[in-house]
Amino acid sequence: MNHRAAPHPPVHPKARQFIERVGVLTEAEGLPRIAGRIYGLLLMTPGACSLDEMAESLGVSKASISTDARRLEIAGIVVRSSRPGDRRDYYAIAPDALRQSLERKLRGLRQFREILQEARAIPGAPEVRDRLDEWDAWYEDATEMITLLLEKTTRSRTRRRAPAKP
Repeated sequence: MNHRAAPHPPVHPKARQFIERVGVLTEAEGLPRIAGRIYGLLLMTPGACSLDEMAESLGVSKASISTDARRLEIAGIVVRSSRPGDRRDYYAIAPDALRQSLERKLRGLRQFREILQEARAIPGAPEVRDRLDEWDAWYEDATEMITLLLEKTTRSRTRRRAPAKP
């Protein structure tokens, strides 16, 4: 038995522009542009998409879609699922993609701050010392702010999910 979902409607021209912009932005952050385009498409698509649907919507080979969808899955941005009677994989935005993204950025900030702190122990010119101190202070503030944001979103999500009191 084949449990195929109804095909997704064609991508609206304004949504296509959004998808392309997400691809360019994601590429600037170090991921392949196709990964960003998949990310943008899934943000604009209700439900999950198969590799075939994504390839058709984006005008890209299924092999490229497969590689970058798995890359996004590893990063925690998308989740893969299957359907009974259907051998294809389907991808959708992960329910906690925003949190995963912030946690990944926070890890990167902490790692770079550790490197900066090690560099501060290296003898150098006062100009270099001042620069390292300034960068360390900035990374400390950024780390603190993202940590607070993660804590706040966790609290607000917990309040929203709490059952109503009778």
